[in-house]
Amino acid sequence: MSYVTFDARVCQLGEGPLWHPDRQQYFWFDITGRRLLSRTEDEALEWDLPEMASAAGWIDRDTLMIATETGLRRFDIGSGGHEPIVALEAENDVTRSNDGRADPMGGFWIGTMGTSAESRAGAIYRFHKGSVERLVPEVTIPNSICFSPDGRSGYYADTRRQRIWVLPLDSEGWPEGPAEVFVDLREKGLNPDGSVVDSEGGLWSAQWGAARVARYLPDGRFDRAIEVGGRHASCPCFGGAGLDEMIVTTACQGIEAPDTAQGITYAVDPGVTGQAEHRVIA
Repeated sequence: MSYVTFDARVCQLGEGPLWHPDRQQYFWFDITGRRLLSRTEDEALEWDLPEMASAAGWIDRDTLMIATETGLRRFDIGSGGHEPIVALEAENDVTRSNDGRADPMGGFWIGTMGTSAESRAGAIYRFHKGSVERLVPEVTIPNSICFSPDGRSGYYADTRRQRIWVLPLDSEGWPEGPAEVFVDLREKGLNPDGSVVDSEGGLWSAQWGAARVARYLPDGRFDRAIEVGGRHASCPCFGGAGLDEMIVTTACQGIEAPDTAQGITYAVDPGVTGQAEHRVIA
């Protein structure tokens, strides 16, 4: 078996795992369950949220920035209190946030999507220096937001379209050219969900419905895949003191009579180290 259980709490829609380097601690979300989860060596931690939330970046040791269905919020880990940073489609009742990640320049990329995956209802945005700019319009299920080790390439997917794209970025982290297809999974019938890039530039894609996370080389060639127990693998995350661990969230959503392997968070051995999660400047 290539995986072990990291956390047995069941998520309807597990997503957005984050390794906080200052705290040496993982965080992740159950989007539709409106929960933020974490654990230490001794304790399973959980915070109930008033809205659906899906992704986070770390601001400092005690503070996260979390993406919710109405905007980006500053979240105090100790108290569970939170306050708005900037609104994001707050007046649009159709959409919520989905995949997101901090970029190497202190910004934060975040996707939105229809709550029922309405076609092309979402978009991908970048938060930077206090404001938000739309980068990619008309996305159905935004995912795979991650960055190359040199910070000059950004990746994203539309799960519904079964492709991952790569964007060239300038020195400030803004797109400086058109997106190109990085991986096209239509022929194989695979659905790219969340992704993360390792220290060698390999992109690890959780594949919804395939119970696995797959690694693609910097030129887009398939390298290898690692199985997990949950059918709907949703997002991988590197962590651990040496960034040589990986956890993978999964979901129960859409599975009729899910068994006990569905919706829990798994740990796998990726055989390569990851990048440190970048700090959000907020």
